[in-house]
Amino acid sequence: MNPAITPTETPVGKIVRGSDSRRAASWMHWGNIVSVLVPVPLLIFWFGASMLVYAMNRHHPEPRVGHYTQQAAYRFYAITGFFTAAATFIPGGGWTWYIAAWAAAALVIIPWSLLDLRRIRREEWNDIILPEN
Repeated sequence: MNPAITPTETPVGKIVRGSDSRRAASWMHWGNIVSVLVPVPLLIFWFGASMLVYAMNRHHPEPRVGHYTQQAAYRFYAITGFFTAAATFIPGGGWTWYIAAWAAAALVIIPWSLLDLRRIRREEWNDIILPEN
């Protein structure tokens, strides 16, 4: 069983709370926002930690958690991958280019993540009864 899912034992069976699903759907977005706002050193640490968050949430029993996690991952990995490849062509001491790349990444990731967080917050998240194995 996924360690990120904390099912509650009830007379009906194990239940994943809707609030837990909502929280799991937003983890990747919050991590992306914080890592872009404080890029040194959080961006590097979040790059590794985001893989763990993705692996835990992509196959969540609530399919919307996987969808929102996957969308956040697509954006984060696309932006970091693009700027990592582009940074090889920045001349030595070209801090203006690095700041421009950071600003561009922030302009893409932050608004999109906030939009998804708003969608996550507005959706109705119901409890899920897990099947007995």
